[in-house]
Amino acid sequence: MDEYYQFFVALFTLLVLLYLYYKLFPMIKWLYSNTINKININLPIPSPPKLPILGHLHYLGYLPHRSLWDLSKKHGPLMLLQLGSRPMLVVSSAEVAKEVLKIHDVSFADRPELDTVKRAFYHPKDVIISPYGEQWRKSRSIIVHQLLNTKKVKSFNSIIEEETTLLVEKLISCSSPSSPVNLTNMFESLGIDIIYRSTFGKKMGEIEHGKKVADMINEGVGLIVNFSIGEFIPWLAWINKLNGFGAAMERVLKTRNEILDTFIQEYLDDMEAASNSSRELLFAKDDKNEEFLIDTLVGIYRGGTPGVSIDLESVKALILNVLVAGAETASTTLEWAMTELIRYPTILKKLQDEIKQVLKGKRDINENDLEKMHYLKAVIKETLRYHPPIAMNLRECREDVNVMGYNIVKKTGVIINMWAIGRDSAYWDEPEVFLPERFLNSSIDFKGFDFHYIPFGAGRRICPGISFANEVIELVLANLVHKFNWALPDGAKGESLDVIEQPGITNGRKNPLIVIATKS
Repeated sequence: MDEYYQFFVALFTLLVLLYLYYKLFPMIKWLYSNTINKININLPIPSPPKLPILGHLHYLGYLPHRSLWDLSKKHGPLMLLQLGSRPMLVVSSAEVAKEVLKIHDVSFADRPELDTVKRAFYHPKDVIISPYGEQWRKSRSIIVHQLLNTKKVKSFNSIIEEETTLLVEKLISCSSPSSPVNLTNMFESLGIDIIYRSTFGKKMGEIEHGKKVADMINEGVGLIVNFSIGEFIPWLAWINKLNGFGAAMERVLKTRNEILDTFIQEYLDDMEAASNSSRELLFAKDDKNEEFLIDTLVGIYRGGTPGVSIDLESVKALILNVLVAGAETASTTLEWAMTELIRYPTILKKLQDEIKQVLKGKRDINENDLEKMHYLKAVIKETLRYHPPIAMNLRECREDVNVMGYNIVKKTGVIINMWAIGRDSAYWDEPEVFLPERFLNSSIDFKGFDFHYIPFGAGRRICPGISFANEVIELVLANLVHKFNWALPDGAKGESLDVIEQPGITNGRKNPLIVIATKS
């Protein structure tokens, strides 16, 4: 029903735009045509036919990564689209991705400037969308060297292990052939609790405003995904006042500021009140003497890290970055990994056999055991190829540059279709088949050096949380496969399990993963 509603809304909007174009704004055709001709002089790149005003917006479809992949088969791996007033290159091959993400990485180191996204992420103090420059390098350095360095990630292993144990216990308590479980919900809760504990020292439900933060993030992400038409057709920005988008965005921003300001102020007040001999933080648990991400950020803010300084808004921006990006990557990958293992029982059995062989009768899995599980790593790599958690990477050109013989002008946006690149038959045998064996005895990795396999991006703006996400995915998946047998409700066969995606920032399942887990 929702899809039909969205279709009729889109159709009505298109008809209104066409009416305005032909009846009320006769000069737009001339201005628009001249703008496009200017762009095309510099960008003589294959491009599908476009509509007045909308350009190619209508081609994006329900799942843009799939729609753009289909277009690239007709128009090539480097394609020019006009999304309203925004020129946008679409990259769909490893060869072109290497040009953008390695050879000309600095030239394409910006993100497209979308007003909604900028306001949501404390632009320009964040890492996700801020433009390349001194401020971005400073924030990125704090994320990489202070928050998510190897030592810090390893320090969170106890949190990951404890939350994994709780997940296993929850599954055991409800494991029955007659009691299906919603793995999608469980993975979402797991991801949120791990990232909240790593950030604040407590789970979302243990923090006074924790649920409000999660709701605020979900609503904000939903608004960003649906975007404002004014971002692409500026003279239609007034529509935001009629459809409620602007009011909803203002409400999210107000809630964001109130909650994060309260978090940090209470934390600072608590630090002031605590004695030097017995420091008790609002969020942290001092019985384990752990340092959480908020400790590190506030410590930098208060001058505790020589050579590094940030203001209070940067603290809020980086906390928000971690909360938004940290939970969904791991939970989405786990969801797809379990989907494919249930769809392919022979792969599931092979992984179970490997884990048993490595453990040699042990029940619990440690870090050393994981290092020996090569097929586990291959399953995860294949999941990231087949279902990258972020389907598309967005960049923007900072300066005029020549790519593949084409002159790209400054401010041209770039969509790197990582989902399509992972299914390119020029680089992958049987790309439409889920086949972990392709990664056995292979040096291909997801750290941004193999441009036909970039599920976390590449170059300067590669995801800085790869190691953290991988720690979670490996331990959780190994435990679930080792300690449970998996099936679908009502005796359904694995091949009947759907792999329908839903649109969003992360490339997750549309329908929840409902399964039967029985203790092995």
